[in-house]
Amino acid sequence: MNWFIKQIRKEEWSPYAAGILLGIVGILTVVLTDKVLNAPKLLGASGGFENIAAYIGKAINPSNTYFNYVMPPGMTFAVILLVGIFFGGMLGAFSSRTLKFRTMDDEQWKMIFGKRTWKRWLVLFVGAIVLEYAAGIAGGCTSGLAISGGMLLVPAAFLFIAGMFMSGIVTALIIYGKRF
Repeated sequence: MNWFIKQIRKEEWSPYAAGILLGIVGILTVVLTDKVLNAPKLLGASGGFENIAAYIGKAINPSNTYFNYVMPPGMTFAVILLVGIFFGGMLGAFSSRTLKFRTMDDEQWKMIFGKRTWKRWLVLFVGAIVLEYAAGIAGGCTSGLAISGGMLLVPAAFLFIAGMFMSGIVTALIIYGKRF
């Protein structure tokens, strides 16, 4: 038991241990949700954001087809997963004693995006919106499409992973150049 406590208190986990645990969680999610909900669910967060945003979208335009039929508002499995991710992350940061409010003051961020905190937060916010929009176009987010889809050997997952890495490399070269 001491070994386990020592492991979860580490600031950084072994990528092998984290990968094995993620695989176990993925398999348990499919198996348990199939038994409890009579329909297997995958790990994926982007649908949860859309379910939450649907409350706003439906309030603005009640006859909107997307928010009425495709992605209606509600407390879905994906929304519950988002809540679990948030509190799990908080618990992980608390157990490793790294829980603190951060303002992206990393020197590399300051060098690229400037010393103003609001500017760095604006970049993060806009980037998150672009990422969520792209996840909707791609048919899932990194966790839903790449991890869960890859776990089930879905061909689209491997195309997504390749595209994600290629676009990440191009984006890093555009933003950082050869400085890093």
